[in-house]
This record gives sequence, structure tokens and C-alpha cells, in this order.
Amino acid sequence: MVTLETPRLILRRWREEDVAPMAAVNADPEVMRWIRDGSIRDEEQTRRNIQTWESEWESQGFGLFAVEIRSTGELAGFTGLSVPDFLPEVLPAVEIGWRLGRSHWGHGLATEAAAAALRFGLEERALERIVSIAQVGNDASERVMVKLGMRPFHETIHPTCGRPVRVFELPSDRYATSMR
Repeated sequence: MVTLETPRLILRRWREEDVAPMAAVNADPEVMRWIRDGSIRDEEQTRRNIQTWESEWESQGFGLFAVEIRSTGELAGFTGLSVPDFLPEVLPAVEIGWRLGRSHWGHGLATEAAAAALRFGLEERALERIVSIAQVGNDASERVMVKLGMRPFHETIHPTCGRPVRVFELPSDRYATSMR
């Protein structure tokens, strides 16, 4: 079981007690505004999502981490790696993504968590590149991508919701150079 620690966070696998707090994150329309068509998700949908994320860990050796606040034990949301099958034009690729509850916005937690997941993917899983995909207009996520050292390389339309998206990438060689 992979667990990553940062100064303020623990990135870990999912537990049953994570369903309700993650469902609360997914039920917030402002959090979900930039996720596909903006629809919120209920507790049962969240439970199925978590089951899928856990099975991806088993099949791929990476996945989405539950993000826990070290000082309180509170679940803040998720960050981690997945294959963006919904956007075949960027494949083969592994995507880094994050979703935090609104009370955790504006404190640098998304960047801190994503940086740990990025390091895990590029160093421990030896991925050749990592992409990140955001709907055009989601400036907060794009700021995180830039802080991670990612650069935009492609724009297209999300095939399931019809919204424009921008794809950023970080090849492993550029990451290795930036770490020196």
C-alpha cells in the first residue's frame, strides 16, 4: 500500500469512512463546476467512484490518493494519477488530477498534494510523461499545473460534455532537469 507524506498532508489509499466526506465534496456545485458537465454526485456515485479508483491501483500500480490533512485527519479530497481514456487523442498518457473541498482551496494544498503525486509517478513509477487536463476557464487548476512545471500543448473539446479543454504536459526528461 503506497502512502505519501508532505508537510501538511497524507496521500493514502481509500477507506470506507472516506465515502461520506468525499460525497460532500462531490455534492458541492462550485467544486464540480469544472468537472465534465458540472453535475454533482451523490453518495452512491461517490462510492462507485472510489471502488473504481481502488481497482485502478490494483490493475495499473497507480491511482487516485485520498488526501488527508495531517493535523486533523480530515479528508480534503483526492489527487493522483489515472489514464484519461475519455480523451483518446492524448493517449498513451497518464493524467494527474485533483479535487479538494472548497474549504481547502487557496492554501496551496492542491499544489502540495499534486507535486507529491507527480514525483511518485515520474520517479517511482518511471512514467515517461504526465498530462493534466482542465476545462478552459478553470484558471485555478491551470495555475497548479504551471506551478508543477507543466506546459500547455493541446486544446480540444471534451468528447462527453462538449466543453473546451486545455491539456498540459510534463515529460520525465524535463522533470528530471528541473529537479537538479
